[in-house]
Amino acid sequence: MMMSDFFPLLSNAFWSGLAALGFGLLFKIPQRVILTVFILGFLAGFIKFYALHQKFDIAIATFLAALSVGFLAIGFARRVAKPTVVFMIPAIIPMIPGYFAYQVILNIQKFIFFHDTASNLIYLNHIFYNAFMTLIILFAISLGVSLPMLIVGKDMTRRLKE
Repeated sequence: MMMSDFFPLLSNAFWSGLAALGFGLLFKIPQRVILTVFILGFLAGFIKFYALHQKFDIAIATFLAALSVGFLAIGFARRVAKPTVVFMIPAIIPMIPGYFAYQVILNIQKFIFFHDTASNLIYLNHIFYNAFMTLIILFAISLGVSLPMLIVGKDMTRRLKE
């Protein structure tokens, strides 16, 4: 990896960490885990964008990032005696595929309002492609954060106090 490629990667990772921090603050995480949530978001962004830079598919890149967050969140949760969701949820929310979901809505709108048959087939194709990409990425996120808890076992994860 060339140095000119490294700065955009760090920049994207930084903004992912900042987004995770913002969601953590929105969900009122404890103050002593704020830095940890930023680090998890940063690492998730770094892993995802590095994998994308290495020409991995976006779903695979997202899965790898979510899997890493899952394992690290379990470790952090055990260390500071907090539930794993305190660390996982803010770190994975920035990976939710908003762009693809937006493209679905935009192409549905174009499909409805433009009545050219050739264009409608293109819009329909975009609708299905973006909808499936949204679902696949959401599945990758879900699988990525769930597998570590299944592998490690429920006795190793902290639960929310009821």
